[in-house]
This record gives sequence, structure tokens and C-alpha cells, in this order.
Amino acid sequence: ELRDLTYVYPGEAAGDSASPRPALRGVSLSIREGEWLALLGANGSGKSTLAKHLNALLVPSQGECIVYGLDAADEKNACAIRSSVAMVFQNPENQIVGTVVEEDTAFGPENQGAPSGEIVRRVEKALGDAGLLAKRKKPTYTLSGGEKQRLAVAGALAMDTPCLVLDEPTAMLDPQGRSELLDVLEKLHRSGKTIVYITHRLEEIVRCDRAVILHEGAVAWEGPVTALFLSDLPL
Repeated sequence: ELRDLTYVYPGEAAGDSASPRPALRGVSLSIREGEWLALLGANGSGKSTLAKHLNALLVPSQGECIVYGLDAADEKNACAIRSSVAMVFQNPENQIVGTVVEEDTAFGPENQGAPSGEIVRRVEKALGDAGLLAKRKKPTYTLSGGEKQRLAVAGALAMDTPCLVLDEPTAMLDPQGRSELLDVLEKLHRSGKTIVYITHRLEEIVRCDRAVILHEGAVAWEGPVTALFLSDLPL
């Protein structure tokens, strides 16, 4: 639940301008449990900034971000929030920490304190869903760009959180890879997982329940995906 959320990056706030430009301004948005939400907008519209609020990587300059009943601005809630909301970043290099594929995938569950047997089960399933099971013993530096993106997705899936936030997760994938990932997400959605999906590809949002369009840090449009395609917006 985002309530009149405004965010100004520290560099902007400390700049010479008397009125720093917010990355997000007055955003109010409810994300329903179990929905698949598409987050759209041009580069610089605030999509990634909004996404980082959902697992307390950023906290509001003004307003509130409430995640599963927890105020993201309270540092004491950060661990619990991140155990509920896994995130796939736009650049997979930013979240690969292990030297071997299966070790990197296990990083999240290990930090959650999951039992070793549960970690093994989660890692195997996540790598299978991401199409990397055959590469589980490979060094991460040997992976292609698309494989690294799959690995980032696998790491998020292995955390088995009720909510998954993905920031352009198919940017480095070929058409088959994109289709396979969307199939995995559709299966997760049917199982009840909440998904927030950032993309520039309109063909990828047809499976989503609802779309939100950001423009210059504010919500410019929101509604069912079918209504978006029937609208007169310049898509």
C-alpha cells in the first residue's frame, strides 16, 4: 500500500535547485494479494524507484509504504519485508554474489535461515524453473548475459516469498526465453503469488491482471490490462 509516496534521491535533495525533482511524487497505489500487476512507463518515469520501495531498499521521503502490514520506513521491519518480497533487478550483475550457479541461487534461502534440506529442494526447483539446472555446477562468470538474467530470477524464486518484484527480467532473453519465463510466472500467479512486473514490452503484459502507467514519477493511468489495450492511450 503506497500512500501519497514521494521520493527524492539524496543527490537531488542536496543539489543547487531550491525545488529538487522527485523521482516519485504523490504516488498512491494498492497492490492486491495474489494479483499480477504490470508496471509501465518511459525510462525515468520512476518504475525502478517504486519497485525498490516494495522491499525497503528505499524508504519514502514523504508519505508511506506499507508492505504486509509493516511500515517500510522502520528499519526494524526491513528483514521481515525482504523475506516477503523478493526482487529481480534490471541488471543481473547487481545481484549475483556466488561464484557457482547453485551457490548463488542458495544465497537467499541461506540468509532466510531455511533448513539445509529445504535449501537443496528450493535451489533445484528454482534452477529447473529458470532453465539452468544443467548449469548448476558452472562458475557464474562463464554464463552469458541471458543466463545471468535467468540466474537472478532463480535466486528470487528460491526465496519462495509470497511476492515477487521483477524489473525488466526479460531484457537479455531471446523470444523463447521470454516465453518460458512468462510461463513460469503464470504458474506462480495461479498458485497465489503476488507479482509486480516491470516491462517495456506490451506483448508481455497480456497475462497480467492490471496495469499501472507512471509518467514523471506519478501515476498517469491504472486499470485492467484489457482496458489499457482498448484505450486511446498512445501505446
